[in-house]
Amino acid sequence: MPEILTSPPPRRLGHQVLVQNSDGAILLEEVTYKPDGLILPGGSAEARELPHLAARRHLETETGLSLPLNRVLAVDYVDSQLLPEGMNFVYWGGRVTKVQVELVAQHRPPQEIVGLHWIHDSQLPELMEADQYRRVKQALAALARGASLPMLLRGVPAE
Repeated sequence: MPEILTSPPPRRLGHQVLVQNSDGAILLEEVTYKPDGLILPGGSAEARELPHLAARRHLETETGLSLPLNRVLAVDYVDSQLLPEGMNFVYWGGRVTKVQVELVAQHRPPQEIVGLHWIHDSQLPELMEADQYRRVKQALAALARGASLPMLLRGVPAE
């Protein structure tokens, strides 16, 4: 077996979800481990966990929402700084109903999540770190253009 397959380089894979309410506000999290700004819901996949299902698991645990995630709006490479290099995938969660917004309001997230907030895009630059904001801005731009990538599993669209 070639060396590269026996010792793959460490790389983080993040799976985040962009969700909007009926007014177009974006669901963001205030977390204890990232005090410099709000972030999209999401996290990493466990071993052998499908990427879109990891995003769905994090979204449900953190916000109470269970949404189909089969479209990728953006893929963002992040070089190594404090953490190893990584790739962040931003999935489109869709526009949720008022009932779903109320579900988020009543949800008890894990203790590392201080708050869940619906934020309009005009407020994002002042409430997010620059790289997080740029990622969301590009995902919103793709959404506005009707552009997305299908989430595939061995060449077949994910459900």
